Amino acid sequence: MNADTAPTTAAKPRDAAGRPPVRAATPTDAEAIIRMRSEYILSAPLTEDWVRRCTEELAPRLTPEGDARAFVADARDGTMAACALGLIHPVLAAPAYPRGRAARVQMVATQPVFRRCGYARAVVSTLLEHLADVEDVTLFELHTSPEAASLYRELGFSGNPALMRMTRHRQFAGAVPGTQPESTWVPPQQYADSLPRAAAYVCLYVTDEDDRPLQLHSVYSPGHPWHMIGGAMDLGERPWDAVVRECREETGMTAVGPPRLLATVYGQPRAQRPYSTLQLVFDGGRLTDAQLRSLTLDAREHDEARVLPLAEWEALMPARDFLRLRAVEEARRTGVAAYVDTWGNA
Repeated sequence: MNADTAPTTAAKPRDAAGRPPVRAATPTDAEAIIRMRSEYILSAPLTEDWVRRCTEELAPRLTPEGDARAFVADARDGTMAACALGLIHPVLAAPAYPRGRAARVQMVATQPVFRRCGYARAVVSTLLEHLADVEDVTLFELHTSPEAASLYRELGFSGNPALMRMTRHRQFAGAVPGTQPESTWVPPQQYADSLPRAAAYVCLYVTDEDDRPLQLHSVYSPGHPWHMIGGAMDLGERPWDAVVRECREETGMTAVGPPRLLATVYGQPRAQRPYSTLQLVFDGGRLTDAQLRSLTLDAREHDEARVLPLAEWEALMPARDFLRLRAVEEARRTGVAAYVDTWGNA
């Protein structure tokens, strides 16, 4: 919708600095906030009974004694153009945040006609500043869409859209604005919770004596029908120990060191898998025909072990799987470890 066709009642107000004016929400805004959530956040709109029920729950929480804080931008026709709602909850206190408070950004919603005009940024920035400066909130978290994640990263959040976190330390009296607080220490578990999630995997690249790659056929993963020996690392497990365990479990074979790393493969978070992946691919050497025939597969995971020339694997697996396999083969052939950071993008 352009300026010529937009209704005058939806004209976008601005303050003297050119920003959408933002105000703190009161209990009387509860219904409008719930309707914004119903229309623009939820996958299916709320019924009127649910609108009433949610309004009655939210209104008292928007008081100073409650645990909800919201900031809104109004359109000139009196409707709510955008809003951001946060819910405060306690965490263990520490010297840098003696009140021990955290907050979840529960929702940020903008009417379509006001999108890409700075309204979402204005309301959520004001909410975060209020929570940090007035409410002594230190730890922030939220769930968002992949499209909106870049905005929150600009505001200081890290992680993936499924769970983004940010820590802000309160300034002590007399501190110079913009300088570091006297203490940046946070409890170990809180720091760990603020880190982006990632899953670590190990793989073992094995060929026959003619350098034809060995691949195992999965009985449970149609998206990755053929793959190398390997799997996810257990908590606290060293990578090579994980290789030895996975090799024994999947083939009955004992992997023999010393460990030789062939490739590091990184995968970005995706909608179906909201965390990063990191794969370490080790060289498992060349097996004789007798050794290949002696492999004992775990029927719960694989139903076939096959060796083929590298080129013939391309037709049997997704493009990203073949790109990884080709990079690993080249790493062994050239002696130069491979780095692949497009896993899941092909």
